[in-house]
Amino acid sequence: MAKRKKKQKRQEEETLVDIVEARDQATDFFEKNQNYILGGLLLAVLIFGGLFAYNNFYKKPKQQEAVKEMFQAERQFERDSFALALTNPGGGNPGFLDIIDQYGGTPAANIANYYAGISYLNLGKFDAAIEYLSDYSPAGNVTPAMKYGALGDAYSEKEDFDTALSNYKKAASASDNDLLTPYYLKKVGLLNEKMGNTSEASSYYKQIKEKYPDSPDGRDIDKYIARVNG
Repeated sequence: MAKRKKKQKRQEEETLVDIVEARDQATDFFEKNQNYILGGLLLAVLIFGGLFAYNNFYKKPKQQEAVKEMFQAERQFERDSFALALTNPGGGNPGFLDIIDQYGGTPAANIANYYAGISYLNLGKFDAAIEYLSDYSPAGNVTPAMKYGALGDAYSEKEDFDTALSNYKKAASASDNDLLTPYYLKKVGLLNEKMGNTSEASSYYKQIKEKYPDSPDGRDIDKYIARVNG
């Protein structure tokens, strides 16, 4: 009996460590793939900016101006200076919150909602993060996963695990991406494991093993499968 309790306690401690690691990996993941992610965001701004301008000449100058004005805030964001990026990036330039207020309706303001949400998430202001991320309208194959994944992180930090789980599932199913999909499948598995849903956790870990074995999250997934299967 004592051995079984000791083993169960060790498994719970390992799960907790992995949950913390997964949360910390959100920052590491962004840093390692920053050019890819920000490049996708910029491309979305340019594409949707072009379509918007084509249909509405009045807002074309506003979109171009907003992109130009947001440059300094983006630089502060890339430096992890999230508070400055939100309100005072320097040089008299507007922060993301000002971009949202002054250029509402433009694609740049839409992207600023995402930036603001991630900034608040990193600052530990989870309700504000949820508010701005919810206002962000993603497009394409990458940005929906990023939105729902970040919302999952915010709700997880608030210990609203059911809502976090729902958002992680949306992130994992948003597109079939060799990098993002297994990353969020693992988060679904870890959170299920934390909630005591070991068979659910196992099914998500096995999806990674079967479909994404060569991904960063697939290379060591066997240890997670072994753990939840006792």
